[in-house]
Amino acid sequence: MPVTIDDIHAAAERLAGRISRTPFLRSETLSQITGAEVWVKLENLQFTASFKERGAANRLLHLTPEERQAGVIAMSAGNHAQAVAYHAKRLGIAATIVMPRFTPFVKVKRTRYHGATVILEGDSLAEAAAFAHDLAKRDGLVFVHPYDDDAVIAGQGTVVLEMLAEVPDLDALAIPVGGGGLAAGAAVAARALRPGLEVVGVEVETYPAAAQRLAGQPVKVGGPTVAEGIAVRDVGDRPMDILKQNGCDVVLVPEAVIERAIAMLIEVEKTVAEGAGAAGLAALLFHPERFRGKRVGLIVSGGNIDTRTLANVLMRGFARDGRLINLDIDVADQPGALAQVARIVAECGGNIIDVQHQRLFGAFSVKSAEVALLIEVEDEGHGDRITEALRGAGLPVRKAVVAEAAQPLSSVRP
Repeated sequence: MPVTIDDIHAAAERLAGRISRTPFLRSETLSQITGAEVWVKLENLQFTASFKERGAANRLLHLTPEERQAGVIAMSAGNHAQAVAYHAKRLGIAATIVMPRFTPFVKVKRTRYHGATVILEGDSLAEAAAFAHDLAKRDGLVFVHPYDDDAVIAGQGTVVLEMLAEVPDLDALAIPVGGGGLAAGAAVAARALRPGLEVVGVEVETYPAAAQRLAGQPVKVGGPTVAEGIAVRDVGDRPMDILKQNGCDVVLVPEAVIERAIAMLIEVEKTVAEGAGAAGLAALLFHPERFRGKRVGLIVSGGNIDTRTLANVLMRGFARDGRLINLDIDVADQPGALAQVARIVAECGGNIIDVQHQRLFGAFSVKSAEVALLIEVEDEGHGDRITEALRGAGLPVRKAVVAEAAQPLSSVRP
């Protein structure tokens, strides 16, 4: 039987008191930036910092007494693992989580912290999944799928019940799509409660599985991405059927725009989002005409981002926005040359935060040296003035750039 609105309402009753009813807030600044009326559902404030708790808990609450006694197994490299481990522990169910060997240590540690037995197996998600299925059959464990399961889909759909209870006249939802469980649950809830509500799936350009399947194309995905939560090789069959039946569309966003959205959520909303969690905002930034003038609900689906990755995203955002500049300068290899460069930057009001002085590599002559400066500036114009002042002093200057997206953040800020 397909997932129905009754299944989602029943899931909401089961989950009452077991998960957080997260805030759903209007963002004045994001609304000005995007041209839409933006409402943000903060699922990153769940205990495990992800919406995955909804589906995992609902699936576990469906288990028979015999299945609870046998225990459960799941395969995941991230949020689903923590959600299953956490709620299994609360329900007194033994949980085994199979994670690929490349899983970051911090995610393995968090999953073990919730009481699960963690097995590192396989060099890919597919290999880990195959091992988990074999182990489930061998030991009689219940396999808890991260998205291709009706109870999981119904649990994920409860997030839209909460959103529409607070803002019933939403015009569109921008939903991150990986395996498709969240988007499918959202589509079922939206069609039943507000038939005119548009559900738009969002995928990163390197993992367009849902868009390709909706277009009848072979699925070809792969590559590095900060949005690892939606970097899925293919969409689940159950979610895909629901998306097709409900006429859902999927838009693609570039990697750089997701990075921008992560930085913007921190700067504007003071909330930490992982790459997948920022995908909805990325869709509004990259496809502004699609959402302009509409009342749009975004789901910050998770906040589990590696701190080093987050630091890199923020620094790259500063560089794209013109607040950090990286200059390579050729100077004479003689006393006072570096001091001259520093003086010019200081007189222009720049703050040097890193210096690299190289004589062997990059220097065009044995009598010269190359200086690389990372400089904090007020904005792009300020950086240009420093660059021109250095050139005016007769110094050859080359400016490094970060891979760009559709437009600089400064052009979309109010």
